[in-house]
Amino acid sequence: MTKKKPQPVRIKENNWTIDEYYRLPEDGNQYEIINGVLEMKPSPSTTHQRISHKLERTLTDSCESEYIIFDAPIDVVLSEKETRQPDILLIHRSREHIIEEHAIVGPPDLVIEIISPSTAKQDRTEKLESYASFGVAEYWIADHANLTIEQYGLRKEESRYQLLNFFAQDDTVFSERIACASFVVKDVLTIKKTRGGSS
Repeated sequence: MTKKKPQPVRIKENNWTIDEYYRLPEDGNQYEIINGVLEMKPSPSTTHQRISHKLERTLTDSCESEYIIFDAPIDVVLSEKETRQPDILLIHRSREHIIEEHAIVGPPDLVIEIISPSTAKQDRTEKLESYASFGVAEYWIADHANLTIEQYGLRKEESRYQLLNFFAQDDTVFSERIACASFVVKDVLTIKKTRGGSS
């Protein structure tokens, strides 16, 4: 029997605000407000978590002196009716003022989402549009199944992204904005098999 892929669960149709969001009980679930709609995020897979850890560790090794690095769960408040919980985000140390005790309040310099079959469409449409409209300068979509990273950057004086690079498995990721970032895609998005284990 094939297990059904988890999907985001919509809790209330519309008009959620940040104040209501912060009155939610601590129930162990992750939520986002998307254009006023509260959604519960499904728990990530173990593969997703391992890839996220490798990617965060790689960026920490090369970028920590310049950037503050977070991984999920962490609230990013983009507006009164829009919150996100990116898989990984970077904030330049000159912009540390957007880091508050309860959340990141404002757009990070880089957001990374690690896609799965159940989130790919949302990451490439809804989240892409949201991050661009609220001024996240750079957005990466990491696809560990296909060993690719899509790199998007804001167009000048516009609130939409252009595809800057499409990195395949043997490519070295680089960024003009995040100059400290440099790694080979397959080295980070591949989980090595161990004896008796699986990838």
